[in-house]
Amino acid sequence: MTDITEAIRVDAPAVSSRPSSGPWRRAWHILKRDRATLLAAAVFVLIILSTLAAPLYARYVSGTDPFRSNLSARIMVDGKRVKVMQASTEGLGLGVTPIGPTWGPQYLLGADTQGRDVAARLLYGGRNSLLIAASATVICLCLAAIVGISAGFFGGWVDKILSRILDILWAFPVYLLAISLSIVLISQGIVIGPIEIGSDSLLLPIFIIGIIYVPYVARPLRGRVLSLKQSEFVLAARGLGIPAWRILLHDILPNVSTMLIVFVPLMMGLNIITESSLSFLSIGVQAPDASWGTIIQDGQTLLYTRPVVALAPGIAIVLTVLSLNVLGDSLRDALDPRTKLV
Repeated sequence: MTDITEAIRVDAPAVSSRPSSGPWRRAWHILKRDRATLLAAAVFVLIILSTLAAPLYARYVSGTDPFRSNLSARIMVDGKRVKVMQASTEGLGLGVTPIGPTWGPQYLLGADTQGRDVAARLLYGGRNSLLIAASATVICLCLAAIVGISAGFFGGWVDKILSRILDILWAFPVYLLAISLSIVLISQGIVIGPIEIGSDSLLLPIFIIGIIYVPYVARPLRGRVLSLKQSEFVLAARGLGIPAWRILLHDILPNVSTMLIVFVPLMMGLNIITESSLSFLSIGVQAPDASWGTIIQDGQTLLYTRPVVALAPGIAIVLTVLSLNVLGDSLRDALDPRTKLV
């Protein structure tokens, strides 16, 4: 008997005392070895830090107020004092043209038609664009999670009602719905009892953008929950008599959370583009606030003389959205390897 026990002990595989790595740890190991992901994360963090430093840049570097007209201002360029708004050399020589990029502390990217520092406005506008996009993403994902999970998990009349509401929102082209809501709400604001939101508040574009994309997130979540309901571990839990709320909290939500996290960078990039589009049409961020979309609108009339006014925020949008898309794709591949293309 002793010999048999010794043989079993020798032949049995050694069990490691280390805990098995979970999906989050595995995803982290995958992401930190991907150079494209690290580069995209570095670019996005640099953009965030730059926009957060907007007040410091405006006060200590450019020394200008980016929200006040400076039509008669003068600055030092190469040891000479020059006007910010210079006499036009086009055609009959009438009117004035904003100073171009100085590549110095003041007016690094030049001025706009109001004599305001484009670089300072770019940083302030980026802060508003990122704030609106991030807040709208949180609202969108929270509403979509509530609607999608409820419709998929409870089914029956709950699913029918919520699905019909999603169908109604889905029927509208997304930009048509956003423009319609913006025009109505910006003209009169929002008044709900004692709560009043003015037409110039950033809460309006946050609310509008957060609402319009709910169906595009809720539908995939509903499909995921419907699939999870038919999985073996959920059916086994139901067979054991486990309450529905415990199945929802311990079996459904953990498996849906990875999908929500993947949606975060993708939706934020989409929201930045939507906010910039609405602001370009003057139905997003309202003066005196600025965003990348409003700065592009300011530079529309300067495309042939001072193109950097419109190009700078456009490049900022491209870099931000590109980095977010790369992060979203990397998160999807790391958290759900089955979605990777072979």
